[in-house]
Amino acid sequence: MYAVIKTGGKQYKVTAGEKLKVEKLVGDVGSTVVIDKVLLIANGETTTVGAPLIAGATVNATVVSHGRGDKVMIFKMRRRKHYRKTQGHRQSYTEIQIDTISA
Repeated sequence: MYAVIKTGGKQYKVTAGEKLKVEKLVGDVGSTVVIDKVLLIANGETTTVGAPLIAGATVNATVVSHGRGDKVMIFKMRRRKHYRKTQGHRQSYTEIQIDTISA
């Protein structure tokens, strides 16, 4: 059984027991997060597709940790104009573990 969920502007295919890194969520480490934006649920041969969401479907997950990703360097330059600009960015994330998928 798997589901396709939407969180942080991205879509993820998840199964029970799986760990994944998503955009930063509010919640302490060890707390339970309920994701109610479920786009698709597949259980064996039956597949339920939402339009755009499945009403009443939820995915329960546990927050494992919070962190920040690797630094991405942004470098802008205009040739022959003596213009150079360097900027760095680190994106925050939350690591969650999927507990249950309920339709």
